[in-house]
Amino acid sequence: MIGTLNALIDLVERNSSDSIDVAAFARKHGTTEYHLRRMFSALARMPLSEYARRRRMTLAGADLAAGDPNLLDVAVRYGYGSTEAFGRAFRSVHGTGPAEVRRHGGPLSTQPMLRFRLSVEGSTPMDVTITHKPEFVLAGYAAQVPLIHEGVNPHIQQHIAGIAPEEHVRLKALGDSDPAGILAVTADVGPDAPEGSMLTYLHGVAVNAATALPDDLDTIRLETGTWAVFSSRGPFPEALQQLWAATATEWFPSNPWRMRPGPSMLRYLELTDTYASCELWLPVEK
Repeated sequence: MIGTLNALIDLVERNSSDSIDVAAFARKHGTTEYHLRRMFSALARMPLSEYARRRRMTLAGADLAAGDPNLLDVAVRYGYGSTEAFGRAFRSVHGTGPAEVRRHGGPLSTQPMLRFRLSVEGSTPMDVTITHKPEFVLAGYAAQVPLIHEGVNPHIQQHIAGIAPEEHVRLKALGDSDPAGILAVTADVGPDAPEGSMLTYLHGVAVNAATALPDDLDTIRLETGTWAVFSSRGPFPEALQQLWAATATEWFPSNPWRMRPGPSMLRYLELTDTYASCELWLPVEK
């Protein structure tokens, strides 16, 4: 996977003006577009599309600072059909317009070319179990919330606080499948979703596919599949967020599994304001 990601970086460099067929590239390298984008965004801390745009604007800025006289030529060179569209993209990266950079040489905010390396340290101990589950349903109370990578998500906190205590009791009684207990479920996350993009958060339980469910609950039906279950213990929420990163930097590159589309499920075994012991369930395939 590390080699594949570096080959993808090289492809971005060779295609400064054309869109990249990421799906075809992934097939050629024996993986899926979904897994490739998830690994890229986890390691680069930005979506692939954002990296490609920033690299193109970096190269365009260098051309303009060097005195390239024709804005339209530069725009077309980097995949834009008009100077207006090019100018908007350029300003979003550099904070200034291309004409100003051509006249004054800057200021420019450059994106260095990325290079991925695998550090085989095992710095984050991970207890992992691979489990195969038949079809089941996640049932509970769902809300649309923005993605936040670090710290507690206040939108999720607000959603949970709005659920009546008796509903938590009802949900616990309804759950009859693994993972047991109340679950924190994140779904509808794009493979390279940037921070701030919307996702579905469901506060609920796992239920057997044949179990009758009340009409007032939100549901997510999941097909038969395999899950990697990671155990985490430590300061909350830092230890959990570090575990998320470690799955991408250490576990997936060194194990014969890749992520498949589907929600992630978090089961808390112990939770205080400062400490959490939990299980992170990720959908995987060989």
